[in-house]
Amino acid sequence: MQKNKPDYYNDLDKVYLKIWELLKIGLQNRDLPFHIPVFICGDEGKFDGRIVVLRGIDKKEKKIWFHSDIRSNKIKILKSSPEATLLFYDKSEKIQLRISGSVKINYQNHISKKSWEKTAHMSRQCYLGDKGPGSDTSLPTSGLTADVDNLKYTKEESETGYKNFCVVETFIKSIEWLYLAAKGHRRAYFSLENNSLEKKWLIP
Repeated sequence: MQKNKPDYYNDLDKVYLKIWELLKIGLQNRDLPFHIPVFICGDEGKFDGRIVVLRGIDKKEKKIWFHSDIRSNKIKILKSSPEATLLFYDKSEKIQLRISGSVKINYQNHISKKSWEKTAHMSRQCYLGDKGPGSDTSLPTSGLTADVDNLKYTKEESETGYKNFCVVETFIKSIEWLYLAAKGHRRAYFSLENNSLEKKWLIP
């Protein structure tokens, strides 16, 4: 049970700072829950969610991003409906975030190239399959050849994966914060549109 209230408990400005602090450490530490949010997008009333790996944050430009295979179904959805929500939850912090915004798919441009160059040899494996994620298969498979599965490829050979690689940026329009506390929950809403920051409390 929580005995002491955190300093952000009744302070919207400190809540906002805490949000970006959690995103920053989540980006840096792969063992923390904020490193792998749920990404939710949809079109024509059909919505779908999946775990993604947080790859970058920019507080100044109010955006966060992750990597994806350009052939994946979520990219098809985003091309027709470029709006999405990322859901974060940290059990130890007792904090949930819902970050919503407009999405930009960076493919074969300077942003995707810069991220690809920083992508580790092992991580490039994900983009070396002949077929895209979600393709039908008659047998259980990783979708990769035996050599790729066993990391038997050079950094130079992995360059062929760049044609399947993209960076998905979410430009944040709003953040909804929920803090679960034994002495009373707290909920807040932040609007980040039009280069401004508007904040208010909500009933949990």
